[in-house]
Amino acid sequence: MAEAQGLILEHTRPLPAERVRLEDAAGRVLAEAARAAVDLPPFASSAMDGYALRAADTPGRLAVVGRIAAGEPAAVGLQSGQAMGISTGGAVPQGADVVIPIEYVVERDNEVAIDSPAEAGSNVRPRGGDVRAGEIVAEAGSLLTPARLGALAAAGIPEARCAQRPRAAVLPTGTELRRPGETLAAGEIYEANGLILSAQLAAAGATVELMPAVGDDEGAHRAALEQALESDVVVTSGGVSVGPHDLVRRVEAELGVEEVFWRVAVKPGKPIAFGARGETLVFGLPGNPVSALVGFELFVRPAIRALQGVPEPLPRFERGRLTGGPRRRNPERDELARARLVSSPEGAVLEPLSGQDSHMIARAAAADALVLISRGEGEVADGSLVDYLRLD
Repeated sequence: MAEAQGLILEHTRPLPAERVRLEDAAGRVLAEAARAAVDLPPFASSAMDGYALRAADTPGRLAVVGRIAAGEPAAVGLQSGQAMGISTGGAVPQGADVVIPIEYVVERDNEVAIDSPAEAGSNVRPRGGDVRAGEIVAEAGSLLTPARLGALAAAGIPEARCAQRPRAAVLPTGTELRRPGETLAAGEIYEANGLILSAQLAAAGATVELMPAVGDDEGAHRAALEQALESDVVVTSGGVSVGPHDLVRRVEAELGVEEVFWRVAVKPGKPIAFGARGETLVFGLPGNPVSALVGFELFVRPAIRALQGVPEPLPRFERGRLTGGPRRRNPERDELARARLVSSPEGAVLEPLSGQDSHMIARAAAADALVLISRGEGEVADGSLVDYLRLD
């Protein structure tokens, strides 16, 4: 598995960058560091509704000489013995160095009484206290999450330089495939892999073209693959084994795809193929739905992330405790078991689902984690610590 992932990343280069308005940048990956255009906050502001004054004037009685609302220009300088009412976010007037919350003050006849000494700086957000103009708000390779988008906007950055979204084509193969809703004839099944893979690709940041399923015909395969190879990434499902109707790898080779590897010591998903034609990455995933789903998480998603410049694109495994009985190891293949992830006071607990066959997509739909059972002899005991991958 690790060797296959390494070979994929060796053939993956980040896509060119482009300028993207922040309104359109959710989920994009920064191609270069984003730097603040202004100090944040851009002026000393109040963290509370209350009164701005000088700490040196407390305790004491102070004259209220003005009111400051958020969004108004900074007020004229505050003199000793004076206070100004101020709203949260309002500009602290020059001369003031503290804001006393309104609930601690009684105003009477335009005067406020402060009963105890105040500490300079209390409830005042200093200019640039969050970030200074020119400082980095988000590093290159950062995913633009809602929090990061908000940080860029607050720092006055109107657009970000982001890696282009990978263009991905998904091509299901198999004469037996029909669209959901159509009437099934004998020997036919509904096509699910295209939807699975399209959703996974979109969640990883790609723009996706889901192509119609093609039957087991060389001409149909060639025409569809020629079109698909215009994309940055091609993901096929089915047709990558050694049967007489498994045409994908042979037709791809005729179209100039250089195969890097075929078959990985992993279960499910052993017959996965990976190759490239120029800069286009080509993945052949098995036809069983669970094999396609797992193969994507292990091998395709890292490539989509790497194309966008994510510095650590490989799956991020976590540690949890196995429950539900021992799991026998496969001597030749690492196994990814579908499991439910349950929280406990001791941490994550993984409960493998019944029905782990690679065609059982309905049962796999209940899984929110993949448990890694490393290849070897013997078994993994109930209660053992194991690595797992979240299925988000």
